[in-house]
Amino acid sequence: MLARFSPSYLPGAAYGLAAAALFGISTPFVKLLLPESGPLLIAGLLYLGAGFGLLAFERLFPGGPGSFPREARVRISDRWLLSGIVLTGGILGPVCMLWGLQRLSAVLASLLLNLEAPLTILVAVVFLREHMGRLEIAAAMLVFVGAGVLAYRPEDTRADLLGLLAIMAACLCWAIDNNLTQRVSLRDPMTVTRVKALGAGACTLSLALIAGQTLPRLSILIATLVLGLISYGISLVLDTYALRLLGAARESGLFATAPFMGAVAAIPILGERWESREGLAAALMAAGVLLLLREHHVHEHAHEGLEHDHAHRHEEHHQHEHGAHGFVTEPHAHLHWHLPLTHDHPHVSEAHHRHDHG
Repeated sequence: MLARFSPSYLPGAAYGLAAAALFGISTPFVKLLLPESGPLLIAGLLYLGAGFGLLAFERLFPGGPGSFPREARVRISDRWLLSGIVLTGGILGPVCMLWGLQRLSAVLASLLLNLEAPLTILVAVVFLREHMGRLEIAAAMLVFVGAGVLAYRPEDTRADLLGLLAIMAACLCWAIDNNLTQRVSLRDPMTVTRVKALGAGACTLSLALIAGQTLPRLSILIATLVLGLISYGISLVLDTYALRLLGAARESGLFATAPFMGAVAAIPILGERWESREGLAAALMAAGVLLLLREHHVHEHAHEGLEHDHAHRHEEHHQHEHGAHGFVTEPHAHLHWHLPLTHDHPHVSEAHHRHDHG
């Protein structure tokens, strides 16, 4: 049924597309940096740039004023989710990818890496109760096909079974990483991203040094760290907000536009030319994104009673007292109780709307 947008949909889509753009533009810059160091070392430095940059930002600009913090703090109980994020996204994913790259052509590997988004949807919908309508799934598939068209180069598609399995395993690891990040996205995205980036960066850089790769000269090192803060740090913070507002399935459809963003950025940065392949990919991705933005999901649904801690404003889902705190700024975060509620409004499968659809 069509109706007005879910209040979280357009902000979530904006966060997701902005995250994809910032991540995508890193590709041509990384191509300029690769002659100075190996890909694993560059990846580690990008993550560390993100982690230390966000750490410095948090120290310079601590949480906002008010009786309550603006975002829910990461807790000890989140350690298993965060460990899983670092393990799957920061260690197993890159290791499987690099092992696969050694056995496959770059073209075939690029095509296979597009499996991350559909696998994210598979894990979210089948195992974690997210819901996507048929039109939304079709729209996401248009984006994935567009990414495949962008990566396809028929002149070199050398295949190897173990290499194929390794790249597929890497994509599955990142799909799990995306869904785990969605589960912890109600916590402060800055802190979640910092922990993820520092953990992944330390592990990836250690693997690179063990493999014999050496640090680049100082100017390249600084440039890589700054690029990491922008294209990994800020991008991952925005992406965590998108995961919070949209759920992992819808977010993956929007973030899959990142390769196209990189292809566009490569024109002025690397002097690459726009070809018919890029035009076709652009048309497919634009159609997919527009369909994702047009689809609305609304029906009567029930909320069970729930107690949790996250950033919120006082609206229909959040009606509660603050005791002696009096006036508080919004948004704010604290432990609060959701009363059971049955109502009808547009929504997506974020943390407050995980329910069966018959």
